[in-house]
Amino acid sequence: MKIITELKPSPKPTSTALGYFDGVHRGHRAVITEAVQNGREHGLVSTVFTLMQSPRTILKGEKSSNIITLDEKLSVIESLGVEQVYLIDFAGIKDITAESFIRDIVCGVFNARHVACGFNYHFGSGAKGSGEHLEEMCSGYGISVLARPRITLDDLPISSTRIRESIVKGNIPLAEKMLGRKYGFCLPVIHGRQLGRLWGTPTLNQQFPSELVKPRFGAYSAVVTVDGKKYCGVTNIGLKPTVGSDSVLIETWMPDYNGRELYNECIDIRLLRHLRDERKFSGTEELKAEIIRNGEQAREDFCSENQ
Repeated sequence: MKIITELKPSPKPTSTALGYFDGVHRGHRAVITEAVQNGREHGLVSTVFTLMQSPRTILKGEKSSNIITLDEKLSVIESLGVEQVYLIDFAGIKDITAESFIRDIVCGVFNARHVACGFNYHFGSGAKGSGEHLEEMCSGYGISVLARPRITLDDLPISSTRIRESIVKGNIPLAEKMLGRKYGFCLPVIHGRQLGRLWGTPTLNQQFPSELVKPRFGAYSAVVTVDGKKYCGVTNIGLKPTVGSDSVLIETWMPDYNGRELYNECIDIRLLRHLRDERKFSGTEELKAEIIRNGEQAREDFCSENQ
């Protein structure tokens, strides 16, 4: 998949999906899949237009709270069959009018013949352009438009906001249902204090990305993938109140892993269920006993997941 970070014209006509696509959840995938399928049917280059950062971080100064990393976002988009992505800095286009966005970017840069978007897509300075405006403006350039309807779960729309709320509450199964895949991280393993090794529960340590929404602190059952093989994991996310930490860390113990060291490798961890909240234990012995107990719970979840 080709990644384009500047607004240079596509040499070939495209079928383009428009959106920020944080999380690339089930609703987002329906939009992207529409663009891909239309591209295949009409000989167009399947394309996604997305942004390097959430518009809210630029317009309102909000701290970034993405659901997944940019690398994972691009990986999921690529898995849907997309041929090229325009990944653009929002700061450089935030003042473009709705009319200019269609004329100069959708038509002039993307060379679009078809565009797909979500039911609530807005564009242009001040987000003044709606899906209705998009269809009206694009028709003048011979561009067809399909706005996908909302997708619901439990009679409520699937949205990035709702997924974030689920993650913050530790409701990982609900987040998974809305994402349409498991929630987690693929991050490099860093050196820790190796206290777990002394206790017989060695852990993988990963720095939690500051741009992501923080899950409820505590221990989770998890699936860890190493060299294509899946292992049971107990993942703790938080500030390690018993032994202390200055930043949010991800620590994962794999009870059944006896392989090589994994430092500096990107290891994929998918959370299954929140087991307990983070708390300060009376000492290392109580903490070790709790980790062992969590390991037994995690094995049960892992076995149920892989039956």
